[in-house]
Amino acid sequence: MEQIAKGLLSWASILEDATREQALQTVRMPFVRPHVALMPDAHLGMGSTVGSVIPTVRAVMPASVGVDIGCGMAAVRTQLTKADVTRIGRLAALREAIEAAVPVSKGGYNRRLTDTAAERVRELETLAEKAGFDPASYVGNWRLQLGTLGSGNHFVEVCLDEVDRLWVFLHSGSRGVGNRIAQRHIRVAQQLCEKWWIPLPHRDLAYLPEGVDEFWHYIRELRWAQRFALLNRAEMLDRVVGSLAGWAGREIERAEDVQCHHNYTEREEHGGGEVWLTRKGAIDASPGRPGLIPGSMGTRSYVVSGLGNAASFHSAPHGAGRSFSRRAARERFTVAQLTEAMAGIEWRAENAEAFLDEIPGAYKDVDQIMEDAKDLVSVEHTLRQILNVKGD
Repeated sequence: MEQIAKGLLSWASILEDATREQALQTVRMPFVRPHVALMPDAHLGMGSTVGSVIPTVRAVMPASVGVDIGCGMAAVRTQLTKADVTRIGRLAALREAIEAAVPVSKGGYNRRLTDTAAERVRELETLAEKAGFDPASYVGNWRLQLGTLGSGNHFVEVCLDEVDRLWVFLHSGSRGVGNRIAQRHIRVAQQLCEKWWIPLPHRDLAYLPEGVDEFWHYIRELRWAQRFALLNRAEMLDRVVGSLAGWAGREIERAEDVQCHHNYTEREEHGGGEVWLTRKGAIDASPGRPGLIPGSMGTRSYVVSGLGNAASFHSAPHGAGRSFSRRAARERFTVAQLTEAMAGIEWRAENAEAFLDEIPGAYKDVDQIMEDAKDLVSVEHTLRQILNVKGD
């Protein structure tokens, strides 16, 4: 870790000048204190840097949380092993079963609610009523989005750990309903800052102060979307485990069930005072807390335990972090290179063109990220993919 400017601490050994300058814009906001912590995977984002931890006093910046509220990871270890994979084979059949159970791609949703999804939807309906809003005012079919993956860097993976035990590992967030909630409150913050003649370094740093109704309106809906994201991952995890049971021909025993957000805001106590802590591309790494840090498709991922580093606000990186934008990745890399990177992994190779911007070369080296994070987390398990499911 180094202090690279007043109010800015960084754990990133690879940090682009534009990313540093963007982070400094956030540091200069008057309610950001005592400092911003940049994670090893920091890179340019909307408003604030992806891979940053931002403590704010009596205010929040909706764009700093981002548009995929509650995006994060879920994983579970099973009793199956590499020997079972070798004996059963048919990984393509398992992938197809997962794709049939979990709607993927942008706009993908369920045709009906499963029993488990219906139970989770009832919880969300109750929470929305208590929060005083109707999620259908944002997305009419939000209930049918529960248990869906999305596209981009969201994925479902089947992995083996360092002793060849089989894991399910997935990444997703609050889907379309969370996006609409975020977009609305970003606009509201921008409109209020314009109304109040507040100068901003960037309009995506528009904020909501605690003293206005719009602040608590956002916090209530934000917390709902964060819960939706967690339940969305839990529903998908149940379905993937069910697909795994059908493929293996036996019940699946679950162990080390882990969930973590990496795009969210919570009120926390740090340095002897309360702040609104925004982790934009960062996970909670409080002492002993389990967490998940994925690499890119075709590379390793990690199950970790938090070390409670106070200077990082008990935080750690959320993944490898992009080195190239999606457009730049498509211009730089080829389908042949992606196919080579995915050798030995079951994936939808016929859709390689759609996945090209997710090629491992578009991301930072996850091994370097983990080296930079060695005072933030300890590695409990190292996972290698044997199957990958993504949306177009």
